[in-house]
Amino acid sequence: MTYEEVLQKAAEVLKPKCRVCPECNGVACRGEVPGVGAIGDGSAFTLCRDYLSRIRLQMDAVHPHFDADTSLEMFGIQLAGPVMVAPIGGMPFNYTNVLTETEYCEAVVFGAKEAGIIAFTGDGPLDDYFPSTLPVIASAGGLGIPTIKPWAKEKLFDRIDDISKIDCPAFAMDIDSAALVNLKLQGKPAFAKSEEEIREIVEAAQCPFIVKGVMTPESALRCARAGAYAIVVSSHGGRIMQDTLPPVSVLSEIKDAVGDQMKIIVDGGIRSGSDVFKCLALGADAVLIGRPYAIAAHGGGAEGVALYTEKILQELKEVMLMTDSPTLSDITKDKIRFYPVVG
Repeated sequence: MTYEEVLQKAAEVLKPKCRVCPECNGVACRGEVPGVGAIGDGSAFTLCRDYLSRIRLQMDAVHPHFDADTSLEMFGIQLAGPVMVAPIGGMPFNYTNVLTETEYCEAVVFGAKEAGIIAFTGDGPLDDYFPSTLPVIASAGGLGIPTIKPWAKEKLFDRIDDISKIDCPAFAMDIDSAALVNLKLQGKPAFAKSEEEIREIVEAAQCPFIVKGVMTPESALRCARAGAYAIVVSSHGGRIMQDTLPPVSVLSEIKDAVGDQMKIIVDGGIRSGSDVFKCLALGADAVLIGRPYAIAAHGGGAEGVALYTEKILQELKEVMLMTDSPTLSDITKDKIRFYPVVG
């Protein structure tokens, strides 16, 4: 199977929910929530692509040849690269019924494992969504990161108790879904979380805790004080609030605020190895990619997920070679430029 064949199959099975556009930029599907688009006019996602396209790379090929090393350690495990599968749930709501929740989870968890990275798994409004992910992670030797919605306290801690029964390296909560329309439609409200509530979760957890949906330096510092292992700078793919900023646009100031107190992951419109490089140069330790992995899973199952990962990491290696960046630690802010220059 080739990646092109994966895309062709995905285009067939995902109609009409996803067009499998040549560039997954949120234009064709804008406003389709539930669905694969971003809320309202879709600009909360389309601006992610626009912002990333303004960042250009400083080419430098006058150096000794090397094979770029994309590997890193995170959550106490060694990963082949700084790319992870973003948590996506609700296949019947957002995609089609081609894959069940369990089948989708199997595709991303085992495909990521095959490629040497790790997948976040999702939660959702139906009560069987989250429980169906845990046996899959357990069967993959714990190589998955379950993600829970910011539920009310009792339900939230029931989920944490369930997570403690499998041997996974970390778990996450996507606080950026506090106003998600899919949850409201099913009568399953979610809630914003305070620094004190995050601290309580950290203290109850049996493994590192990740807070997804942090978009300000102040919130990042609250998470750091509460003891979170990592944050994900994320606007939930633009599916919550129409006029939010692109996550990459606030990444640098968040990194300046928290420094090395915690790991920083970012998502939002990342579509190539070049985009991964840009995010790392702005201060991220790793990135999450969502919609393209859903396409890969529908078009090729675990093999499709592995193929897409290999494509992204190969692109990253090529960019690292052409910017004199032998390792991820060599990817620094001086290797990117904003174009055209503003101000």
